[in-house]
This record gives sequence, structure tokens and C-alpha cells, in this order.
Amino acid sequence: MRIVLGVAGGIAAYKAVLLLRLLREDGHAVRVVPTRAALEFVGRATWEALSGQPVTTDVFEDVDQVAHVAVGKQAELVIVAPATADLLARAATGQADDLLTATLLVARCPVLLAPAMHTEMWEHPATVANVATLRSRGVHVLDPAAGRLTGTDTGPGRLPEPDEIAAAALALVTDRPQDLAGRHVVVSAGGTREPIDPVRFLGNRSSGRQGVALARTAYARGARVTLVAANIDVPVPAGADVVRAETGAELRDAVRAAAKDADVVVMAAAVADFRPRTSAESKIKKVAGGAGPVLELVETVDILAELAHERLRADQVVVGFAAETGDDTGSVLEHGRAKALRKGADLLVVNAVGGGRGFGTEANDVTILDGSGAVVGTAAGSKDEVADAVWDAVVERV
Repeated sequence: MRIVLGVAGGIAAYKAVLLLRLLREDGHAVRVVPTRAALEFVGRATWEALSGQPVTTDVFEDVDQVAHVAVGKQAELVIVAPATADLLARAATGQADDLLTATLLVARCPVLLAPAMHTEMWEHPATVANVATLRSRGVHVLDPAAGRLTGTDTGPGRLPEPDEIAAAALALVTDRPQDLAGRHVVVSAGGTREPIDPVRFLGNRSSGRQGVALARTAYARGARVTLVAANIDVPVPAGADVVRAETGAELRDAVRAAAKDADVVVMAAAVADFRPRTSAESKIKKVAGGAGPVLELVETVDILAELAHERLRADQVVVGFAAETGDDTGSVLEHGRAKALRKGADLLVVNAVGGGRGFGTEANDVTILDGSGAVVGTAAGSKDEVADAVWDAVVERV
């Protein structure tokens, strides 16, 4: 694939070197187009050596080849990493004062921008407006990661890791159908934690891998994605709007807020069925020779059933997940069918857990039921493959 890698003038330009290496190792032909400022951070020789192609920054270089038009027209994918506040502003206003911005105007292939800047710059109304403008034109603008910035600063504005940028960009040119384009999907992922005291909690084994895979594949299929992330063990996918939650109550509030304008809500999070009636304000201490504390548990709100019965938006498709174990009262599938009838969701994805299956694994094996408990699909394989099977079933209902 012919990829243009644009690099703007920010300290995070060093990460673009790693991104270039990943793309080249994956077999792609990469033309690096830095800004003049970017060359202050990483020199021309580095880009040319690693890409195997000449590097130019100005529209007056390679005039005989009309580079300011040819580079964009020949590209099958354009990635800009880092995309600084200045680059976002120039792209949003249609400037073409160097080879990179001229390329962005000419390109008709998918374009992904990975911003990196200080938190104050990212949150400034001008940058917020520029990002909104670019997204309204079909440009894919990632949200920056939160973490350590230049110096001692921390906060949102950090460039996502190179492998995350590569995955998000290449997903735009996969053979996945764009059948979720124009749709807003909300996905919950991970396990909730219900506090016992300031240091202890009731939780579960969910890693969040399946929910993250659902968010990642929905984005690749063209959706606008909101990921409500409880406690997860994997990185959040690039391209998703991420809302954090800790407890079941926090997750409920976050999902309901996001679901008000969602076409699809997928409850893949493992929400605790019970929580302590009260939580101690200080750490519960052991008492020599004494018995351990007795916890009184109360049921938590059934978020899936609530969403399914209320339907916060007309024609909204609600999907649930049921992690089950068979017992002497029924099989995994029998328990799943009973839950499908009880919950009222449009689809219920049933998977067996325990014994090395389900939670924390790289693969999954599921049965997809409709609201009546009838089997409408099955899937086995990687969690991305399972996620695609779930979206296939959803697409038939939106």
C-alpha cells in the first residue's frame, strides 16, 4: 500500500520513527512528508534511510514532478503523527503553504490525524473547533492519550503509541464493510469494582478484551464509537471516545448519558450483580482472635434490562453479553436463553467462562441469541472475529 506519513513539528516526532518502521515492516511503501519544523526534531537523513524514499517539505522542491499534487493523488492512506495544534488549524482552514498541507488538500484516500500537544492547547476552543471541522469533513482525528507530556506536565495530549496509530489507520483501509458509517455505537467493557473499604472491593475476572475488540471493529466499520471503560487490562482502542467508570453505578450513569443519541448500545462489561450495602470509610482491620467482617450484599441495578425496556432512543438496538457456567440446573445455553427472555435485549451474546475460557483470553466462543432465545449466529476465534460476528448480527437490525 502507498502510505504518506506526515510529521508535524512536535517533540512526539520521535515516535513517528517507530511508526514508520512498523509500516515498513508490514510491507507498505511509505513516503514521509515532514514540515520544516519537524526536521528540527528528527532529521531528513533518518526519514530517508528508514523509508527508502526522498524527503521534501516545500512545494517548490521537485517542481518538475508537481509533487504538491502527485504525492496526495498517489496515496492510498495518509497518516499525520504527530498532528500539532498548528497543523490541525492549517488543515481545518484549507491552507497549503507546505507539501504536507497541500497533500492533505489533494488526497482523496482515508486520512488519519494523531494529535499531540499540551493539554491546554488540546482543550482550547480553537483546537476543539478545528477538530470538529475536520471530523465533519470525514477526516479521522484520534483523541490523544493521557499521560506524561513534555517536562513534568501530565494530562490529555500525549501521542498514542505507534502500534495503536498503525492499527487505527490500517483499519480504515481493510476490507471490512463500512456498514456502520454514520452510526453512533456505545460499548461498555471491563469489570466493575464495588468498594468494601478504601483498599478492598468486590470484582470479577473481566479483562475488557472483548468490549475493546467490539469498539475497535465498530470504528473500523465506520461507526462513531463511545467506549465506557470500567476496569480493563488492555489499552483503549484509538479512535474511540473513552469514558471511564469504576463502579456499577458509575458505569450505569455513563452508559445512559452516552446512549441518549446512540443507534446501538452493547453491554459487554461484566457488571457486578451485588455490592456491599455499606462501604467502610477507613480500612477494615484484622482483630486478633476475632472473626472476619460479615458483608451484607444488595443487588445492583440491571443496566441491560433497564436499557432494553426504556429504549432511550427510538429504534435503538440493545445488545447484551451473558457470561455463563453450566450447573445442575441447566447448560450454558439454557441459562442464556432464560436470560434473553428476562432481559428483553434485541441480541444476547452467550459465552461460557471459567476453566481458561472467556475472561482474560485472546479468543472467545459465543452463541448469539435474539430476544426470544432463538440462535441467530455463532462465532469462534479471536475476539476481533467474534466482534465482527456480533456487528454482522447488529447490522441486520439497524
